[in-house]
Amino acid sequence: MTTTRPAPPTPERPQPGRLESPLPEARSDGAHPADDAHPLVDGYPASPSVRAGGVLRLHLSTRADRFRADFFRCGAEVRHMGGTGGPGRYAPAGRYDQDWHWPGHDFTVPAHWPSGVYIAVLRPHASGPPDLPEPGAGAEHLDARHSRLLFVVTPAGPTKARVLYKVPVLTYHAYNQSGGGSLYGSLRTDDPPPGADTPVTQAVTLRRPGGGIGGPVKGYPDAHDPRTPRQTFAHWDAPFVAWLERGGFTADYCTDLDLHQDPHRADGYRLLLSAGHDEYWSAPARRHVTAFRDRGGNLAVFGANTCWWRVTVSADGTTVRCAKHPPGAAPGVDVDRLRGAPGHWWESEPENTLTGVSYRNGGGHWEGPRAPLGFTVQHTGHELFAGTGLRDGDVLGAEHALVGYECDGAAHRRDGAGRAVATGADGTPPGFTILGVADLPADPAAGWHTAVREDDGPGRAATFGLYTSGGTVFTAATVDWPRLLALDPRVRTITHNVVTALS
Repeated sequence: MTTTRPAPPTPERPQPGRLESPLPEARSDGAHPADDAHPLVDGYPASPSVRAGGVLRLHLSTRADRFRADFFRCGAEVRHMGGTGGPGRYAPAGRYDQDWHWPGHDFTVPAHWPSGVYIAVLRPHASGPPDLPEPGAGAEHLDARHSRLLFVVTPAGPTKARVLYKVPVLTYHAYNQSGGGSLYGSLRTDDPPPGADTPVTQAVTLRRPGGGIGGPVKGYPDAHDPRTPRQTFAHWDAPFVAWLERGGFTADYCTDLDLHQDPHRADGYRLLLSAGHDEYWSAPARRHVTAFRDRGGNLAVFGANTCWWRVTVSADGTTVRCAKHPPGAAPGVDVDRLRGAPGHWWESEPENTLTGVSYRNGGGHWEGPRAPLGFTVQHTGHELFAGTGLRDGDVLGAEHALVGYECDGAAHRRDGAGRAVATGADGTPPGFTILGVADLPADPAAGWHTAVREDDGPGRAATFGLYTSGGTVFTAATVDWPRLLALDPRVRTITHNVVTALS
């Protein structure tokens, strides 16, 4: 989300495990420190996904004579899958909105590699063999702001998997600050001045370091889980992926760019799954996901702030643009509090029609710890509550601040029994069943921020629930849902029930 306060890049923190790099820190623009004794290797993939058996092109820059890339698959545990190497070549850093054109190195992905999210650990070849993660280590042991890159291996052909996991690469890059910028911040000096009659479009390239790992990240640290920056794969997606595979669920993986480019990418799966923070959606990706639902495919969103910004993707799939500023908007304005932003999905095609909920009926708490807030549950006879022991009126997840750091809601009223019922006034589909409600504090001192909406009344609430229209769509309505998988057995049980029922 856009904030009016400055949000400096999250600094590098010591990471647990044996893979913490002793190399000097990369600058925020992605340039390498001038240290011949400890040369960095930085890089990015030409494309964020590759089919098993296909060719992955790595773009790398280093002052070292040679480089080494070791590949790790992130799942129930981190597994070392292999590596590659070659002569080192140096190229300078570029701008955040232009292809960096670093030297290329091709690697043929073994056909037997399973679909999944892979991280390449980059280092000078002279630094010796890789330190392998300890058994059971998670992706946080690989996370760093330099010398890493992320890519997704998609299956070479049809598989037996019933679940397709969507990796939000476009959101990762929206917050990636390599090259000195992201899709956040004030307008540049070469943008149209206030009063112009055309909206301002900001752009970022996918061909630069970062994008889930390996680059500086815009945003405040997460007071409830400071191990990794929020807008990274390691923060929300990796814990969910690990839980999914430990639970015995078999999943294939793709990126949102894959769904953007291929209208049939989800064909053959029963469930399309998204977790954490999946904020930036293109019109083709949304159209293809909606068609999947209409054909009877199910969608589970274990996150929030979903499908908030509309983006356009260049024909070659390397540049992402978002028109966040209404015509005439002044630099520094909080565009979420204004109408007329072309990139707002809700102003032309409310995201509620797909997800059932919207950030404009919820809110965000970005900085510092939140007061404990959970969902007051209802309809606990529903199969998704089976095995939780919850009864109507109980509160789910408050002790671990489940609701936040951003959350979504549906416009609703209370029926004669006091239950929350969706009104549909904001585009929420008929039949959306609200399973839990969390009223957000209205006092500004509580630290919650809200966006403009149709109803300017003060009441805001996160609402998790589901509806059926062709397929069934479940939404957890809070970004922090994956964080509680390690903390709350009732959250784990509900998640297991959802994935089992919909897959």
